[in-house]
Amino acid sequence: MKKIFLIILLLFPISVLGVEKDLIPNAPSGILMEYSTGKILYEKNAYEKMAPASMTKIMTMLLIMEALEDGKINLNDMIYVSSNASSMGGSQVYLEPNTKIKAEELLKSIAVASANDSAVAMAEAIAGTTDAFVSKMNEKAKSLGCLNTNFANVHGLDDSNHYTTAYDMALMAKELLKYDDILKYSSIYEAYLQKPDGSSTWMVNTNKLIKYYNGLDGLKTGYTSSAGYCLTSTAKRNDMRLITVLMKEPTSQIRNSETIDLLNYGFSNYKIKTILKKDHNLGFIEVLNGKKDQVNLKLLEDATNLEGINDNLEYTYNIKVSPIKAPVKVGDKVGFLEVKLNNQNIRKYPITVSENIPQANLWDLYKRNMLKVLIGN
Repeated sequence: MKKIFLIILLLFPISVLGVEKDLIPNAPSGILMEYSTGKILYEKNAYEKMAPASMTKIMTMLLIMEALEDGKINLNDMIYVSSNASSMGGSQVYLEPNTKIKAEELLKSIAVASANDSAVAMAEAIAGTTDAFVSKMNEKAKSLGCLNTNFANVHGLDDSNHYTTAYDMALMAKELLKYDDILKYSSIYEAYLQKPDGSSTWMVNTNKLIKYYNGLDGLKTGYTSSAGYCLTSTAKRNDMRLITVLMKEPTSQIRNSETIDLLNYGFSNYKIKTILKKDHNLGFIEVLNGKKDQVNLKLLEDATNLEGINDNLEYTYNIKVSPIKAPVKVGDKVGFLEVKLNNQNIRKYPITVSENIPQANLWDLYKRNMLKVLIGN
């Protein structure tokens, strides 16, 4: 009967104009956010501190993705599994102590199977100790504006000093989704964890909506007796990505059905529009000591807005330093596009360069100076 009810919800999405109706009557706390704008489309007690259970691993995975981007670790690195990591209770993939396993396998097991042992092994590899990693988690949370969050561990097992809110959880999920590669792992429904001794462990995603809801490709479930059934989900349709967070649901079935209600409400009532494409030429900036003496500017991501909301917007460019010094590469943030409503900044989009500009050598500079002399004559 429960399966039939789930199928009905998927086939007939609700359409609610306005937010008078309680879309999540069984959840004490929850939120629906549009990803690109950060606009809250629905919330219920979203700033109430609650236990996040394994949704904690959204922050764990965020720090892993940052470490990969910074080159501190590599997906092919063999990560040491300590006795501390292998002894974790709760969800796990039964890593053997004093062995090594590829970082990518550990990341996959965290995203798919919510593996506590893998989370601890990665935390120790990145920060040395879990305590040091937890400190990084709390620092990152504060930098994102998560004012009602405190982490006591890397996995989410119950601790009286381990809490967050639906709003803070949505902010963390929004930041994690900047790394497109995370969806390669969170969208896997089932997979095998390949261990160094040649054995493998079968993993099935703890988020069953991956298989049943169109467009849903993440992000993280959670459950403990204290936290109840939690879920931070994300789904994309028609160029719009939504984020939902539900806290302390009574059952996994109700958690899933109310997640569907939130997503259906968002997709039925809102559309995303692009204000400025990321490849739009924003002009150029001078480059000091580069192979080229100027480079075009563009956005790091599309500037978007929800259709019909805040249509009377103004945009201004704010470049950090002009000219910029070589070397500079695509992805470097050299300024921001500031979106304003009634002269108040409401959003910022990072500006980058359109191509990599290496540093010039002496011969490059000599040729350039000689050309200027010839033109001047």
